[in-house]
Order: sequence, then structure tokens, then C-alpha cells
Amino acid sequence: QVYLVESGGGSVEAGGSLMLTCSASGNSYKSCPMAWYRQVPGKERELVATIDTDGTTTYVDDVKGRFTIFQDNTKDTLYLRMYNLKIEDTGRYVCAADSNSALECDFGLWGPGTQVTVSA
Repeated sequence: QVYLVESGGGSVEAGGSLMLTCSASGNSYKSCPMAWYRQVPGKERELVATIDTDGTTTYVDDVKGRFTIFQDNTKDTLYLRMYNLKIEDTGRYVCAADSNSALECDFGLWGPGTQVTVSA
């Protein structure tokens, strides 16, 4: 079983930066994309960034140019570098990976998340 644990969140002023880390442990039987989601009370979970097995990345429009998703060479650690943070970036950031429950890849496995709070 794969376990995900996030770290690196905190409280920062607008314009600041943070580096989030997602550490994965356990076994996986196939190679799949990974992602960062953002959870805000009263809103549906938002897909912030993804990274595919070939290194291709995607981002939600409002973080483009400010956030970067990347992995280490073993792909057991996922990062989200965040620059020029805005108040609207506030939320709990959750790492997502394949659940290994089907032939196709999914984002069905999540960690507990790490809180990011941005103030004026």
C-alpha cells in the first residue's frame, strides 16, 4: 500500500513563497501521474497542478507562472514550488496519486494535506 504525507505549508504574507513536499512510501504496480489539489471550505476540491510520467505538467490558470510542480529522480517525492503567493491561494494542499484500484490511473489516493494561509 502507498502512503502520502505532505509538508511545507504555513502562514505567509501575500507575495511570499513556500515549497510543499509530498513523500510517498510503499509499493506501486504501475507508473502514473501525480497531482496537487487545493481544498477550501465551502468549495469543491480544485486540481492545482499535475505531472505526468513523461514530465509533462499542467496547471490551473490562476497559478500559471507562479507555481511549479516537479518530482525527484525516483519519483517518490513530489514538490510544489509556490512564488508570489496571493490571498486566494489559501487552502489545504493535498497530494494525490494512483489508488492502484483499477487498470487505468486515477487520483484516488490522497495524503492528509498541509495548510497554506496567505494574509494581506
